[in-house]
Amino acid sequence: MVKHIVMWRLHDEVDGVPKRESAVIIKKALEALQGKIPGLLHIEAGIDFNDSDQSADIVLYSKLESREALEAYQLHPLHQAVVPLVKKYACERTVVDFEA
Repeated sequence: MVKHIVMWRLHDEVDGVPKRESAVIIKKALEALQGKIPGLLHIEAGIDFNDSDQSADIVLYSKLESREALEAYQLHPLHQAVVPLVKKYACERTVVDFEA
């Protein structure tokens, strides 16, 4: 099993959409992928409530069957459709992939 964790810091505002609202938009888009991509066992997103200088604004936690499933997930059209949305609001991205 592979765990795929991504954290983003978001712009304070994009096109009149404040950071908190953009985090909700991203969360809904990511969690809508559940059950739609082969090999993706679990996906959830969490919005930070701490808002400290060290914290990210939103985190993605997902479990996939294998490294191959992670590759397929990243290339899948449904995932690729979410990428521009996230990039629109995010200003920084950190990722960790590991086998468990």
